[in-house]
Order: sequence, then C-alpha cells, then structure tokens
Amino acid sequence: MNMQKMIGFDVYGTLVDPVDMGQHLQQLIGDKAQEFGQLWHDKKVEYAFRRGLMQQYEDFGVCTQQALQYCLSVFNVTLSNSEQQDLLAKFSQLKAFDDVIPGLALLRNQGHTLAAFSNGPEVAVRTLMQNSGVLPQLHDVISVDDLKTFKPNPAVYDYLMTRTQSDLNHCWMVSSNPWDVIGAKAAGLNTAWIQRDSKKIFDPWGIEPDITVGNLIELSEQLDSL
Repeated sequence: MNMQKMIGFDVYGTLVDPVDMGQHLQQLIGDKAQEFGQLWHDKKVEYAFRRGLMQQYEDFGVCTQQALQYCLSVFNVTLSNSEQQDLLAKFSQLKAFDDVIPGLALLRNQGHTLAAFSNGPEVAVRTLMQNSGVLPQLHDVISVDDLKTFKPNPAVYDYLMTRTQSDLNHCWMVSSNPWDVIGAKAAGLNTAWIQRDSKKIFDPWGIEPDITVGNLIELSEQLDSL
C-alpha cells in the first residue's frame, strides 16, 4: 500500500555528483584530478563534522573553501585567487545523476512530498538544484544552516520533521552517505541508503537502513509497495 511520505534527500553524492568537476578540474590539476576531487569532498565533510562537534560553526561554503586549501597543499598545486574562486563556483553547476530527475518525478507522482535537505547553505543549494534541473521536482529546499550545525546532529533531523510538519511514521531520509543514514535512523527517521557504488560498504554500527537501493528509480518502486 502506498502511503504518502515526506522524503528528505541529501544533495551532495545523492542527487548530484560532488566529485566530478569535469574538464575544469582536469585542466587545473591534471591527471590527479579524480584523486583531488575525492579528497576535497572527504575533507570538507570532515571539516563540517569537526566544526559541529566543536560548536565552532561556519557554513558549508567555508568548509569547502578550507578543504580546497588543504588539498592544494597536499597535491602541491598553486592556483591564483581567481582560479580558486572559479573552481568553487563550479559547485553550483554540478550535474544530477541520470536517475535523479526521472526518479523524483515518479516519487512526486506517487504523492510524496520531496525536499532537498543539505549541509549546504539554502541559497547555494537552491541555485544548484535550479542549475541541475532538479528544483522543479522538489517541494522545498531545507538547510541545516538554519540551526548553525551539521548533519548528523540529531537536532538537524528533528528540524526536518518540524519544518515539513511531518512525524516519525511518515518522514524518510534518503542519502548515499552511510553516516547520514545512520544519523537519521538514530534520530528515529525511516531511512533509505542509495548505494551508488557497489563497492561501497555500509558502516557496521548495528544501525541499518530500512531500504537499500542503487538509484532513485528503484527507490520509487520500493516505496510504492510500502
């Protein structure tokens, strides 16, 4: 039976690919572009975690910029201020995964309420969703910036329910990041893990997602049967 649900979607890694900066990163970094992109992504998430724990909040844009500085040092790459700003601006132009727009359309047609729910500032996320073509499929864009902390703080997931006037029975968190899924599940939400890489392992914390799928089209099929 298809019960209408409120579904919050992580953005970076779930709706859009945060590692693939395309030809631009290749031109600046060279043959280490993929490694650079992965480290940059991992480091900005780490910085957000650390700031959340330390209660030294700066928005995700600051975490991203500081992570870039770290990666430039690791790879011994020198970029001008203009090149760095140009590179940071590319985050507003990340591409949606191929399954995202059709998958969201299916979920929306099933009557579910859909929201992007991100560590990124709302204006930046909304711009990204617009540029990637995802925004028309969403009912809302919600940022943790409103609380001045980051996922996976339990207060953030409570805020998702409050903002959407939802409850634990009907609120779902969908993410490709195991730490996000575990955080939401620990806070009492229903969860779905998007395993975009078959080699990726879910953290063995004894907290499992309610659903594991490879993409959003599969998610729509699974949720339609619940």
